[in-house]
Amino acid sequence: MSLVAKVLPYAEIIVSVILVLAIMLQQSGASVGGALGGDDSGTFAHTRRGFERFLFYLSLVCAILFALFAFLSIIIKAD
Repeated sequence: MSLVAKVLPYAEIIVSVILVLAIMLQQSGASVGGALGGDDSGTFAHTRRGFERFLFYLSLVCAILFALFAFLSIIIKAD
């Protein structure tokens, strides 16, 4: 368990950096008017394709991994 306790913080840092980059690279679908509560009827729904889909799934996987690593670190420190 000591090896996991030593490697886990570095794994969390790497996953968090990948998660932030994946989220930052995604395109925002909301305009400023929609974000501030205004009428945003000019936008339309679109499907994710190619690299946008890859970034979406990468961010989901990284978020789940980050939550699992954080939970695991809490369990290890409690022992």
